[in-house]
Amino acid sequence: MSPACPIAYRQIDATVVRINSLSISLLLIAYLLSPQIMFMYFIGIDLIVRLFINDNLSPINQISRLIKVVIRAKTMNADAAAKRLAAYFALAFAWMVVALHIFELSNTAKIVTVIFVACSLMELLFNYCVGCKIYFLYKKLIG
Repeated sequence: MSPACPIAYRQIDATVVRINSLSISLLLIAYLLSPQIMFMYFIGIDLIVRLFINDNLSPINQISRLIKVVIRAKTMNADAAAKRLAAYFALAFAWMVVALHIFELSNTAKIVTVIFVACSLMELLFNYCVGCKIYFLYKKLIG
């Protein structure tokens, strides 16, 4: 089994995904600099809308599409399943940070946020999908 992402036989615009990563990274950094939990709620709710309702209604996704048009970036397609899996991980990270914040475990919340930022920046800067690698390891472990 080669290290590959799950295949959905559906393509999405990877350029928009990378701009989404920029937006999420900026919101995460804003949370780290001023521990206002509203940033994490916004990310969490946006991901719920994107994953479970309609990605066209996601504010971050709408802004990313607009930015793509304004900067005239080219469309680069990617497998939708890999990016969707990464979004599920992001959703888990976001709500984990919210829970840690609520239980006043701010240092742990900041550590999780830094890991979240690192994953988001790897997607943005290097087009490196951490979710794909985790998926591959999972598949390898369960056979």
